This record gives sequence, structure tokens and C-alpha cells, in this order.
Amino acid sequence: MRPVSAPFPAARFRRARADGARRALIRENHVTVEDLIWPVFVRDGVGVREEIASMPGVYRLSVDLIAEEAQAAAELGIPAICLFPYTDPALKTRDCAEAWNSENLSNRATRAIKAAAPGIAVMSDVALDPYNADGHDGFVVDGKILNDETVEALVKQALSQAEAGVDIIGPSDMMDGRIGALRSALESAGHKDVLLMSYSAKYASGFYGPFRDAVGASGALKGDKLSYQMDPANSDEALRLIERDLAEGADMVMIKPGMPYLDICRRVKDTFGAPTYAYQVSGEYAMLKGAMLNGWLDPDKVMMESLLSFKRAGCDGILTYFAPEAARRLQKG
Repeated sequence: MRPVSAPFPAARFRRARADGARRALIRENHVTVEDLIWPVFVRDGVGVREEIASMPGVYRLSVDLIAEEAQAAAELGIPAICLFPYTDPALKTRDCAEAWNSENLSNRATRAIKAAAPGIAVMSDVALDPYNADGHDGFVVDGKILNDETVEALVKQALSQAEAGVDIIGPSDMMDGRIGALRSALESAGHKDVLLMSYSAKYASGFYGPFRDAVGASGALKGDKLSYQMDPANSDEALRLIERDLAEGADMVMIKPGMPYLDICRRVKDTFGAPTYAYQVSGEYAMLKGAMLNGWLDPDKVMMESLLSFKRAGCDGILTYFAPEAARRLQKG
């Protein structure tokens, strides 16, 4: 479609910008509370609210407080909450067995949320890094991340999460073939309604640092993740990965990080038309929040503008640490 307009002065684009009512009439994209998924960090203990230094305003919460926050999120209209565990270092092993322990932090938090706020969807993370003594998303042998053996472990992890009541499983590991394996296992185990939101285009980004602090993976990580996460220079590869994951049974796909990769979001949505999400990751949040706290950026305006950029790029939803703030802002109108 090629836009056509009359020459000036017959066409004056400022006519439609003259006041709020006119601007509202021609607004092309909107952020709503239904677009938001809230990532939260869970840790052991009772009544624990521990602020993450590199993510001001974001906390590690004990299971009881996670349940309370889920109730509050549901009351704000946020449709989904995504869990990430801060695992006791003593439970991190090279075989990652805690990942499929039915009583691990993530599974206990899932059950608590479903009991306290049954109307909110619970999303989980499928990857071994929160449980791995090596800090990687997969098993490590002689410095190499093993693909097929890791996929077998991810299947066990996902099944334990589905048994706990997870609604959306988010494989963030970037192993080859894991979507097909997960879909087959979930179907065979009777979890036919569990959604898979694949981190299909997860880049080996420098924007993840605060997140690794939040889950306690920074100190454990040995080496880098370049052999399995995507090269930030590539975009055609992202389309091939997403095509594969959709063919293997992914219900939704995700691009991560978010704002530095809006071009990927647009290409994915235009090419496949599938439900497309982006993760406004910890580094993005930390940059914006830090500037807001220093008075360099207007908090509400920049928060909402950043979220709007995802919708304009074609995303159906956004994982963002701003979710509660944005929901309260949207309630004000």
C-alpha cells in the first residue's frame, strides 16, 4: 500500500494533531493492560522482599509474597505473570536435577499463585541456567554445551511445571529441536492445553546482566553463550528459527531483547502473522529506570512510549518489569 495525499495546503497533517480528541481518532497503535506479562523473581523464605541492586524497584520475593503480588496483578488486569527462580547455590549441580524437582521454587510458586489468583495465567521458564553449577542453559562437558542431552532434561523440567499448573511454558534455552520434543511430551502426558511461547530469537546480548544478578547466575557462568544464543548481527536467521519453532508446535514466539531488536519483531509479524511477543529485558529496564530516578527522563511518558514501540513493531504483547506501573498508569486513562 502506497499512501496518497494531496499537496500542501490541501493536505495539512497538523490538522489532525491540533487537539487531543483529533489525535485519539487517528491513533494507530495502543497499549492496553492485556498486552502485559509481568516477570517476577521468587526466592526461598517467608515474608522476604529483597530489592535487586541493578534493577531498582524490582524484588526477589518469597512464595507467600509472590502469591500476594499475583492477586494484586490480577486486580490490575494483568493477564499473566512469568516466574524466574533465585535458586540456593547449594542446590545448583552439574546434573541440574533441581530443575524438575516437583517441590522446587518455581513449582511451589506456581501452585501458590493458582490458589491465590486462579484467573491469572502463570508462565514458566524452561532452561537449566538457574539450576546449573556451570551457569549455562544446558549441560556442559569439556566446555561444550550438549544439545540433545539438554533437550531430554528440558522435557523433564517442562513436565514438572505442567504438573504444577503452569499455563504457558517459555523455553529460553535456544537448543535445537526442543520445541518438537516439548510439544510431543506435553501431548503424551495429557497436557494438551499448555501453551508454548518459544524464545525463538534470543540473542547473545549484553543487556542480560541485571537479570543474571537477579537469578544468581552471574557468578556461576563459565564462559559465554555464543554457541547457542543468536549473533546480534543476524536477522534472516531469526526468521528461520521462528519458522522451525512454529512448524514444531510453538503457539507463540518471542524476540529477546526487545527495543534493540524491534526490526526483528516487525519482520516476524509481517512474515508469519503468528502471536509475537518481545521481552523488554533487565538491561533495558535498568537503563530507563536509572535515568528516570536521576530525573533525566519523564517516568510515565518514557515507560509508555517504550511499550508503545513494541506494539508499533507488530508485537501482540510485552514481557516487562514495568507491568504493574504501566497497568496503574493505564487505569488513570
